[in-house]
Amino acid sequence: MSLVIEGIHTYYGLVHMLQGVSMEINAGELVGILGRNGAGKTTTIKSVMGLAPPKSGKVLLKGEDIAGMPPHIIAQKGISYVPASRGIFSTLSAFENLKIFEKKGARFDAEGVFNMFPRLNEMKGRHGSSLSGGEQQMLAIGRSLVTDPSVILLDEPSQGLAPQIVELVVEMLETLKAEGMAIVLVEQNLQLALDVSDRVYILDHGEVVFHGKGSQLNDDPELTAEYLGVSA
Repeated sequence: MSLVIEGIHTYYGLVHMLQGVSMEINAGELVGILGRNGAGKTTTIKSVMGLAPPKSGKVLLKGEDIAGMPPHIIAQKGISYVPASRGIFSTLSAFENLKIFEKKGARFDAEGVFNMFPRLNEMKGRHGSSLSGGEQQMLAIGRSLVTDPSVILLDEPSQGLAPQIVELVVEMLETLKAEGMAIVLVEQNLQLALDVSDRVYILDHGEVVFHGKGSQLNDDPELTAEYLGVSA
C-alpha cells in the first residue's frame, strides 16, 4: 500500500468532522472520494496533508505514520496536494511557478510538464493571473508533479473547466496511474469520478458509508440517490 488511513478523527474546533475514516490507496491506482457537500471529503485529504491534523488515528505512507506532521515535511516525504483553489502564484510566470518547486531527479521537470500539456507550454511566459481557469489547473497539477510525489491528492480538478480541458486532465491521470502513481481524487462530477476511479469511497457525515468499484454505483441508483442525492 502507498497510503493507508486508519480510523482518523478530525475536528474543526468542537465540530467532529471525520469520525473514524479508514481508506487504502495502492501505487498505480486512482481512488475517488465522493459525498455531499460537508461530508468530509476535503477534510480527509487535508488530514492526510497535515493541513487539518487528525486528533487520533494513523496516516501511513509506505508504512510510516505521518499523521500530524507539518505539511512541508509530508510534502518532502512524497505527498502533493492540488487544492480546489489551485493556489498558483499570480505574479510569477507559468515557467517560474513550476521551476521554484522543481525537485532534482524528479520524474517530471518543468519541460516534462509542458510536454504533457502543450497548451500550457504556449503560455509558459505568462503570469499566473493571465491564465485561464483550465490553464491554471494544468499548472497546479504540473506544479505537484515536479515535486516528485508518490501520492497526489486532487481536490475538485474539473471544477469550472471546459469539457475539452477535463479530457486533458483525465488523460493525464491515466498516464500517471500507468507510471505507478497513487492518486486520491475528490470530485463533485459523479460520472467523471466513476469513469476514472478504480475504487470509490463515499463519505456521509464524516464516516465511510460505501467502498467499492464505481460500476457498483452505476448499477445501484438507489445507493447514489441515498448518499449523493443524484443518480449515476
